[in-house]
Amino acid sequence: MNDPIADMIIRIKNALMARHETVVVPHSRVKEEISKILVANNYVESYQVEKKAPQSDLVFKLRYVGKVPAITDVKRVSKPGRRVYTTSAKIPKALGGYGITVVSTSKGIMTDKEARKQNVGGEVLCQIW
Repeated sequence: MNDPIADMIIRIKNALMARHETVVVPHSRVKEEISKILVANNYVESYQVEKKAPQSDLVFKLRYVGKVPAITDVKRVSKPGRRVYTTSAKIPKALGGYGITVVSTSKGIMTDKEARKQNVGGEVLCQIW
């Protein structure tokens, strides 16, 4: 089964574990929205879209705190074979609130904190800490 979101977060985690400076991931709109969340929460330095045919790429500049990777682990919650939906009150906290949970809502893709603030539930995509 093909799961592009899991592929993206695992590529980023593997590149961090291997101490790479950058990592390249095939582009999609959903992945770009998740990338914005990763940059806003200081999990990656930056990302940029490299336009090319037939598909653009997302190039991430990885972030390290000293010599330690900013992302210690990732977990894909909702998979293509098993979708996980939740209400705003029941959105799970990643690592007791130290990490972020990425949720796809009717108001766009956002973190668990933003979803609770706007009182919207949705599909729980992944957790990052």
